[in-house]
Amino acid sequence: MQQITLDEIEAAASIVYAEMQATPQYCWPLLCERLGTEVWVKHENHTPIGSFKIRGGLVYFANLVKSSEMPKGIVSATRGNHGQSVGFAARRYGIPATILVPHGNSVEKNAAMRAFGVHLIEHGEDFQAAREYAKDLAHEKSLKMISSFDPLLVTGVATYSLELLRAVKDLDVVYVPIGLGSGICGMLAVRDALELNTEIVGVVSAHANTYAKSFVSRSPVESTVSTKIADGIDCRVPEQSALDLIWKGVERIVQVSDTEIAESMRIMYECTHNVCEGAGAAAIAAALQESSKNKGLKVAVIASGGNVDRDVFAKILNGENFVD
Repeated sequence: MQQITLDEIEAAASIVYAEMQATPQYCWPLLCERLGTEVWVKHENHTPIGSFKIRGGLVYFANLVKSSEMPKGIVSATRGNHGQSVGFAARRYGIPATILVPHGNSVEKNAAMRAFGVHLIEHGEDFQAAREYAKDLAHEKSLKMISSFDPLLVTGVATYSLELLRAVKDLDVVYVPIGLGSGICGMLAVRDALELNTEIVGVVSAHANTYAKSFVSRSPVESTVSTKIADGIDCRVPEQSALDLIWKGVERIVQVSDTEIAESMRIMYECTHNVCEGAGAAAIAAALQESSKNKGLKVAVIASGGNVDRDVFAKILNGENFVD
């Protein structure tokens, strides 16, 4: 993937802001006390779909409708937030959308996608199986396949990084959760475009650690997925183009367990009264894990989404333990 320029990101921002406002970044005193340093939260749980993914979908579809060949429909695979983004943008432009999710996917994310008018199909036991079937459907039904990782998606989601890095000066380190990699690649693009020295640290589930293993080995490593609460980052097969950028620009990748994520969801609610889904709290979990390393530093964490099922969140708030 070619380097994304600042002009391209700013052009993407104009598309995004036609549909939503910039999200806030707040420094919460109680959270700073808990993590032992100055911590800023980028609130991507405050978008119209409760996730950063909406930005990429808006930019992708805005470019799609300008193309000479409009598809009769699109198809994609998701664990929920990418699917909501596609559904939101597809409805905006009147394009039929088919979304694949694995069996056992979030009930409330499924409901949200259906509310946007998508045709939802459950297939397979994990995201990768749903993704492969989506590719088959694209071929069989002559639909346009939209990957969860695409240069236009990365350019769109990079707009949250531009907001953060322009609003909060002299950040020492930013923790970014990694699903397929659009968020962290967008952060890398903005950091480099603004010529900053901020360290970018990736965060993965310890139970879905393909990117952590691939980062160390400097080659793609498929890894089994067993996380119970971080479905937004439960990737089994890494994206090569994302890895190329991550290998080049990411400082390190931190693995966080389901137990650590659940505790961070509780901490986030207690200290800020914000709801984070498992993937959305992963960056906080990583910053907490590295709190001794971060003493005296200015830290940012990406609260990438807040779409957690009510019954799951209730159990987590009540202190249900997860076996790691």
